[in-house]
Amino acid sequence: MDISFRFNPEVLIGTETLSMAGTIAARYGTRIMVAADHKLDSQIVNRLKDILQDTRLEAIVFDGIEENSGAEMADNVVSLSNAAHCDAIIGIGGAKAQTVARMAAIMAPMGITSTELLDGRDSQGKFLPLLAIPTEGTDAFTAAESFLVIDPRDKMIKSVTSPIHLYASIIVDCNLITMLSDSASSAYILEGLFAAVEVYCSSKANFLSDTLLEKAVTSYARLLKKGASSNPAETFAQAGMLLSIGAAVSSAGFGSALAAAINARCSVSKPLCSSALFPVIAERLVSARPEKMAKVAGLLGAPKAATPADMAKTAVDTIRKAMTALAVPVDLKEHSLPLDRFTAAADAARKLELTANSAWTVTEDEVFNILKQIL
Repeated sequence: MDISFRFNPEVLIGTETLSMAGTIAARYGTRIMVAADHKLDSQIVNRLKDILQDTRLEAIVFDGIEENSGAEMADNVVSLSNAAHCDAIIGIGGAKAQTVARMAAIMAPMGITSTELLDGRDSQGKFLPLLAIPTEGTDAFTAAESFLVIDPRDKMIKSVTSPIHLYASIIVDCNLITMLSDSASSAYILEGLFAAVEVYCSSKANFLSDTLLEKAVTSYARLLKKGASSNPAETFAQAGMLLSIGAAVSSAGFGSALAAAINARCSVSKPLCSSALFPVIAERLVSARPEKMAKVAGLLGAPKAATPADMAKTAVDTIRKAMTALAVPVDLKEHSLPLDRFTAAADAARKLELTANSAWTVTEDEVFNILKQIL
């Protein structure tokens, strides 16, 4: 299979890499818009502002992005950015802050609203250089050509295409990765592992993506074994970046889109949605890609089986046992969510372009059966 690989952003992973933000941002102008996660410690945002100012840059900070903020929050960032004549945007924070910053970087010089962007307005023209400083690690959409956004008008998932070279840099400072210390850390790790397995089994997978994703799966598996990694934040950051680059040359999976679709319709966190979907979709991947799922089982520490097919079947059991051991729910039944509420949202996810790259045939009936299994 031919490999077409384009990956331009400068990527920094390590401790204290935040200190490089000013040096990198200075390449693009003198006024920098900072789109920050509201839940971030104010000391972190103030430190970033000081770093920019020490590089003789003017920092305009918007820190109103919350977990439940809608896509329209990007309009507020754009308004402030345009009023201050900013030259670049920095997104610092979790997944929502990164999505809002990415949208704003596209929208600002194009003079379009979030609604127009979600409605498919051409976004391949001008853009503001974007520096991403994620505090929850990276995911399967970080370096991909498109990313998912929740349309606030109907709570449906939409895919937005990024202009080429949108990212100026992705800066991952392991000191800012804080979710590993809270009770949801296992769900975050399982979410990354799930995404990596789906991308690994994608019909667009190739030698390069396989190499990256096998390393990502190994890293996530190490994190699931408490104490197996001497520096869990760094391991998590590296695994996420391997996943991001692997997905950029392969394709994100339908499961990640479905998790986002379910999250959009309820208050259940996306990591928990992804965790619940993991074993259910893994069953379908076992049938569609037995040799790859046999490899996954081995990377997860499953005992050797007589044949690759038998080995592949142990992958699902290994995943479920890990979830039980980590006290991560294997479904969403305790939330008593009505099935009718999700059929339209799930169908919207099924119709995304990335679904065509799934290893298994994502039919309407199959999606309906998956929802029945987890809700």
